[in-house]
Parts: sequence; structure tokens; C-alpha cells
Amino acid sequence: MLLSLRIDWDRVVDRDVYPFNLPAIAGVDEIDLDAPVVTFVGANGSGKSTLMEAIAAQIGCNPEGGSPNFQFDATNTLSDLHKAMRLPRRIRRNTPRYFYRADAFHALATEIRRLEISDLYGDRDLHEMSHGQSVIHLIDMRFRPGGIYLMDEPEAALAPETQLEVIARIIALARDGARFVIATHSPLLMAIPGALIYELGPDGPVRRAYHELNHVRLYKRFLSDPQSVMSRLTEDE
Repeated sequence: MLLSLRIDWDRVVDRDVYPFNLPAIAGVDEIDLDAPVVTFVGANGSGKSTLMEAIAAQIGCNPEGGSPNFQFDATNTLSDLHKAMRLPRRIRRNTPRYFYRADAFHALATEIRRLEISDLYGDRDLHEMSHGQSVIHLIDMRFRPGGIYLMDEPEAALAPETQLEVIARIIALARDGARFVIATHSPLLMAIPGALIYELGPDGPVRRAYHELNHVRLYKRFLSDPQSVMSRLTEDE
């Protein structure tokens, strides 16, 4: 299973180019991943998806989503980070693995249709469901106890109540030995009990408690007094 993520800087030719110059990556030697759920949190552009793609490549999953059996490449976004990354423990070939990424899910569903492998997905065409419904269906059909699952911004397609359904499934699978690495902007997903939470920012990936997260503080401030926040946003107009 995943224990940690290491970056071998001796393999990096130029530390001043993307993605090695991202603050969340530049100072990293090792990140502890030894928990059933690990969550990456941060602003847009902080490096969450870059990390997720590299981890996906390291565990043998297609960087654009899917299991190790998927090899389609619609946009070629993979950076060189995976070439310098190491996951100390070797993963058994028969370990179930899957990478869900919201921004590439349409391409993944199209590839599933092209390959005519809907039998692996309950004989359902993911294009014939809403994005949110297809996420729930994907988890039910392809996520198994003992597997390793990466999820990049799963909340993008999910209403709050559906996020809670996904969280319930994650918790149940984690109790049965599954491991999750999740990149998210959702304060609901950030609240998964027992998760290791890393906030990506100028000081690199920093371990945080839930109540310390900038996202959580902002949502609390807004929900406690939305009119006041809106007034400040429009006060210069």
C-alpha cells in the first residue's frame, strides 16, 4: 500500500522549470501517505492535479483517468514529475487501482464506449447518466476493498447530498482496506474522519487540521454572514 511519496531531486535536470518550481513541490523530499485517506487541498494552480497525475503514473494508472488497462491520451498533460517521484513500497500487480479525474471524465466515458467494455461498468453507458450519477456508479462498479483509488476534484459533478453519498462509500471502503488519495476544494470531502490533510501553498504541502484550512475558514465566514461578504465584494462598484 501507499506509505509515502518521495522526490529524487538528483533525477531533476532543472529545478527552476514547471512543475519542479511550484512552491508545493519545490521543497518536498517526502510526503507521508500512510493513512486510509489522504487529502490534498489548495488554491487553483497550487499543484494538486500535477501531484495526482504523477501518483497515477507511479501506480500504473493512465494519467487521464481509468485503471492500469487504459492507455488513451487525449491531451498529454502529464508533467515530468512522475519521473523523479518514488513510492517506496511496491504495489502488487493484482491490486485494484483507479484514477478518477473530473476534468477528463468525459474522455474516459467515451473511451469505455469505444472499447465496448460497458460490462465492467454494470452494462451501463456512463454517457447516458448525469455526471454525478456516473461518479456514484463508477465507485459502485469499480472500487473494491483493498484497492488504491485516486480522485481529483470529485465534487465538481456532485450536489452536496451526493457528496455525502460518495463520502459514505469512501469511508466503508477504507474500513475494508482501500486507500484513497483525494484532491478537493470541498469542505465536505475535507472532513472525512481520520484523513491526512495537506494544504498546498507557498510553504509546500503542510499538514493541517480541518479547522485550520483556508477553505473551511472561508466557508464558515461566508455561511455565518453571506450578506456581509457579498457587500464587501461589491463595495467598490
